[in-house]
Amino acid sequence: MAGDSFSDIGKIEAIERLYSGTPFKPCHSPSFETPAKGAQITSASRVLLEGIDFDLVYFPLKHLGYKAVLSVCGELYARMSHPRTLSIILGLSAKLDFPQVKDIWEGISTAAKENGFKDVDLDLVPSQNGLTISVNATGETPILNAKRRSPAKSKDLICVSGRLGAAYMGLRILQREKRFFESGGEVSLEASRMLVQAYLKPELNPSIVSQLEEAEIYPSHGYFLTRGLADAVKRLSRDSGLGVKIYAAMIPFEGNTFQRGKEMDIDPISAAMNGGDDYQLLFTIPILSLDKFRKDFQTFDIIGHLALPEAGTVLVTPEGLEMPVTAQGWSD
Repeated sequence: MAGDSFSDIGKIEAIERLYSGTPFKPCHSPSFETPAKGAQITSASRVLLEGIDFDLVYFPLKHLGYKAVLSVCGELYARMSHPRTLSIILGLSAKLDFPQVKDIWEGISTAAKENGFKDVDLDLVPSQNGLTISVNATGETPILNAKRRSPAKSKDLICVSGRLGAAYMGLRILQREKRFFESGGEVSLEASRMLVQAYLKPELNPSIVSQLEEAEIYPSHGYFLTRGLADAVKRLSRDSGLGVKIYAAMIPFEGNTFQRGKEMDIDPISAAMNGGDDYQLLFTIPILSLDKFRKDFQTFDIIGHLALPEAGTVLVTPEGLEMPVTAQGWSD
């Protein structure tokens, strides 16, 4: 479309057009380091690279922008932090022009609004290696609430906010259908819609921190699951100095995960433990808060508990066998 190239629009006007119609305005000097009284700053950052973190053949641009924002929101929520400022840098290759960038920005601004960001900064830079999305967010954690997070103890409950392994299964299905498409085959995603959606458009509860505060439940630890459950529980064991027991029979799965796993020769348990990209929250909850947590947070599943250090980090099978948890990037 005439007038939609960056050479015609120019960077400054392009940014002004993107902000038009959103609740945000350009803020080249946002107050990233000025917390509210009685609060401390928390930050989270992520860089998403085309060809590594996403494939534009099957990733809708609006969903990509939305997911990019959630990639840092989840880190803030895991730390019981309220989102405040967001900074986005889009590295754009020559194949992307203004209408495509507008789609990405619509996803970004929608997620930013839903998750309560006050200021959103945007910069556009050239890229020779495809699309790059750099996301940096800050949040505020009330100091009093931070002090209320008691040290982790053996028997603290390990809870997750949603289904695990679905995003990895969805990614593998998309990769399979891409190969079918490139070879002239018929693409069919309807039977795997929920798994594909788990990868392309994850969702987070933007009120989760406020709800935990109102219920006076303060997790001793929190993690955002992007690299698999195994990675998170290894970090939990390291950070708490305690053992971790995860029960395979208690891990929540999407309804047709096992059927699709059998078709693709993928073990759903392995997908949950090491697949990644689940975009779910993991919290450790004091066991004394169990009744209140079950009543007020019914979407969460209890999948295990902390244990004495000598227990190690183990996955307990339905038969009662304890298997040491391994995760990529860790040496045991």
